[in-house]
Amino acid sequence: MQTKRPMVKETVGALYLAFNTPTKDGEFDAKSASYEETIKGDYVKNIKTTENAETAKVRASGKDYLTVNQSSSVEMAVEVAAFDPADLAKMRSDIVKETGLNRSGRTGVRPYFAFGKVVKKVGGGFEYAWYPKCQLTENTDDIETSEETFAEQNDTITITAYAYNDEGDIKTYVNSEMSNFPEGLTEEKFFTKPILTDEDLAAANTAGA
Repeated sequence: MQTKRPMVKETVGALYLAFNTPTKDGEFDAKSASYEETIKGDYVKNIKTTENAETAKVRASGKDYLTVNQSSSVEMAVEVAAFDPADLAKMRSDIVKETGLNRSGRTGVRPYFAFGKVVKKVGGGFEYAWYPKCQLTENTDDIETSEETFAEQNDTITITAYAYNDEGDIKTYVNSEMSNFPEGLTEEKFFTKPILTDEDLAAANTAGA
């Protein structure tokens, strides 16, 4: 018998964004080299993650034979203390003009980007995760009058992550509590650029060695 004592979550860490450079046809390009420079943000309050999955039961000989679970997407509501306006404008596909007058609201295809998050645990453990194919689905922009004492006025951006390869994978991650955690891997290395494959991970971990 094994007795396990897994680490509990302590706090959310930074978020990471890397916009995907589409193909000539405007489609998502899953090659890791097709991402722009990674953006790091230390302004996350919380992240609520919901996996949207479909379950189908296969029946044979008058009984349940197999249950098939298929994840279609993952939705993340990210509450932030602040968010870079230029990044948000790009995620919304706003028209940003050199004149300084920006336009928002028209129908358009929002760009894909990779989204990365950090979960820190009590005792020093952590999980690093990339969602390589995401789009912004909605965002709040609430504001209220100030009072005599300062009060936070946070916003929430809702991100939907989709399968990025033919196998239907939505997320790549490493967890320091698991035996296969790569020795020497740091947060900076993992989030230098989106990790989609074993080769990407190996290259990231050996970079600068």
